[in-house]
Amino acid sequence: MINGKTKVCGVMANPVEHSLSPLMHNFYSEKTGVNQIYVPLKVQGDKVEDAVKGAYALNFTGLNVTVPHKQAVMPYLLDIDEDARVIGAVNTLVRTEGGYIGYNTDAAGLKRAMTGADVAIHNRSCILIGAGGASKAAAYVLAKEGAKVVYILNRSLDKAVMLADDINGRFGRQIMIPMALKDYKNIPDGKYLAIQTTSVGMYPHIDEAPVEDGTFYKKIDVAVDIVYTPIETRFMQHVTSAGGRALGGLDMLIYQGIIAYELWNPEAVFTAEIVDEARELMIRELEARQ
Repeated sequence: MINGKTKVCGVMANPVEHSLSPLMHNFYSEKTGVNQIYVPLKVQGDKVEDAVKGAYALNFTGLNVTVPHKQAVMPYLLDIDEDARVIGAVNTLVRTEGGYIGYNTDAAGLKRAMTGADVAIHNRSCILIGAGGASKAAAYVLAKEGAKVVYILNRSLDKAVMLADDINGRFGRQIMIPMALKDYKNIPDGKYLAIQTTSVGMYPHIDEAPVEDGTFYKKIDVAVDIVYTPIETRFMQHVTSAGGRALGGLDMLIYQGIIAYELWNPEAVFTAEIVDEARELMIRELEARQ
């Protein structure tokens, strides 16, 4: 029941009507017994500063921030966590005395989802498809967790070069190798961990994949597609058809939300049962929308 002690959180986005975050976070509050509600907040691009100041003035415990405000919100924060600073984007605000601190839970959510699925990164040869915002979070995870080498495939070679230079510079070693997507055949033979970070294959374009050549997928023994709608993308189907193991993006979505929730409520305890129930809830919602 909402009362005078109810904490308020929300998600800043534009558009926001499609967001799964209210469903997910209000479910977490119910299951963990925390007196907190979570609401969608549609914020226009020229109102980001007003939104941050207004939320603080209204005593919001925290906010999630998503497209298109993950970078725009950063100048209006009291401080920014190191992961968010390196990635260059913020998706979670946590209230402190004097202002909000910005975090990025996308990288940590990806890592926790991979750990939960027994996907190792250390000393692995990897392929990263994409060089946008989500790709930077994935590249950061791969470098931080000790990947041996990461081939960055992107339609724009210039963007792949920029991402590679940034991550290589930050970690002091030439781990990232940029390549144009069309040159995927030049990746040396072997077995790779692949992470697909583009929007290719996302609903309603479910018959698309970044690469359609079956020989490419024979190099992949395990893959993660951060797209979560549909639950199984064409990229994932290619991986499994070639004998590999493929994971979708739903667990990353769930875990990045849990990590944000834990930042707002350090006392909250998440069991495996809660995570499983959240996954079932989200699958039902996604299926109902399609």
